[in-house]
Amino acid sequence: MTRPNLILIVSDDQGPWALGAAGNREIRTPVLDELAARGIRLDRFFCASPVCSPARASLLTGQVPSTHGVHDYLDGAHSGAAGRDHLAGMPTLTDALADAGYRLGLSGKWHLGASDVPRRGFVHWYALDGGGSPYHDAVMHTGDGRTEHVTDYLTDVIADDAIAFLDAEQQHDAPFFLALNFTAPHKPFAGQHPAEFTDLYRDCAFETCPQEQPHPWLQTLDGAPIGGEADTREALIGYFAAVTAMDAAIGRVLDRLKTHRIADDTIVVFLSDNGFSCGQHGFWGKGNGTFPMNMYDESVMVPFIVAGPGVRPEGEVRDELLSAYDLPATLLELLGLDPEPFEHGPGRSFAAVLRGGRAETPDRPVVVHTEYGPVRMIRTAERKYVHRHPYGPHEMYDLAADPRERSNLADDPAYADEVARMRRMLDAWFTEHADPRADGRGLPVCGAGQTRTLDDDPLGAFAPPGWDGAS
Repeated sequence: MTRPNLILIVSDDQGPWALGAAGNREIRTPVLDELAARGIRLDRFFCASPVCSPARASLLTGQVPSTHGVHDYLDGAHSGAAGRDHLAGMPTLTDALADAGYRLGLSGKWHLGASDVPRRGFVHWYALDGGGSPYHDAVMHTGDGRTEHVTDYLTDVIADDAIAFLDAEQQHDAPFFLALNFTAPHKPFAGQHPAEFTDLYRDCAFETCPQEQPHPWLQTLDGAPIGGEADTREALIGYFAAVTAMDAAIGRVLDRLKTHRIADDTIVVFLSDNGFSCGQHGFWGKGNGTFPMNMYDESVMVPFIVAGPGVRPEGEVRDELLSAYDLPATLLELLGLDPEPFEHGPGRSFAAVLRGGRAETPDRPVVVHTEYGPVRMIRTAERKYVHRHPYGPHEMYDLAADPRERSNLADDPAYADEVARMRRMLDAWFTEHADPRADGRGLPVCGAGQTRTLDDDPLGAFAPPGWDGAS
């Protein structure tokens, strides 16, 4: 049996709103819009954590941060003797694909430690050294131990490398898996992108990104929002241009599938690692755009598109609540492989949804969970509850009446019973799925980066500079 090829495309910091197919009339994403038209778009897909490294770890393991132990974006050494594989010993999607005979390739961001060390099964490895970089000044690691200093436009460099992998794979009969991980549209924004893309937005009104009053929890750096830049308009132009340039680069990769006549044999999945706000709710950034960290839908929801053999009906939009921890099992089932090894934790395959069925079953109501250190969220179709250990503040939103999450009902006596019910559900879920050795509930995570692991230092690994354990 010949199995489909799989390309998993992951953007970096792309809000669920930053896609033409999702209804944004200002941003230009013709390639992704066409992919959605011939596939399925998920309108409510959630990351497992609203920051890159833990979110990406969950995409590969099907576990939550309080099981895999990555609780913030990874800082410190990304390569060399001090670099370390933060998922060592954990079963991953890529391991399962390698065991099934897939040839694996990586082009772009890794950001899970030891970026210079190809993981098992990868016959092609071209990894960014850390979690981000300027678009004309990046360090990339190759599978043969070389380090390259890249000064060409990084989005195109990553796409060109992916195309080279596709070309080389035509010599082999085995199916391939390509992890195509862009840094776009991650900051820096202004002055980073080709004029052909920035010029598209010079006269844009950016009505889809209203600059609201500063959030009371806004984090700033040098007077600007920590996830943004001092010149807001130039940052908006850069963010939108980054998405459109990435869209064009994806188009070149997908065109190569047609050139090799393998488009009909390849499943293509597109999503982002975490969401992003460009002024929505009064901040720029994702979960760590505020402190306490936030769980707004703009931060925890991401765009998601899938197209290819077995995905039907074409052009459909599904509104089930689905999560990153469901993805490994889902992709394996789509490929005709056994999803069961990745269904022992919180994840369940939603391949049935992508074949026209439903996600909800009697033993699995449509509920998703997200965490970021001591901050945890439970979300149903109409309610969201956010709990911050140990002291709060907590949040409760009636999403049916208040979809923009403006009115916090956590302390409203009329919602006391519902708050208590959702808190019990949240606690029970994490009690079931968190590993006590990696539980983030008591960690002082503030969005300042993770330099070590819980095994090294259960508090200092996630504490900001100067934190003494007393606050």
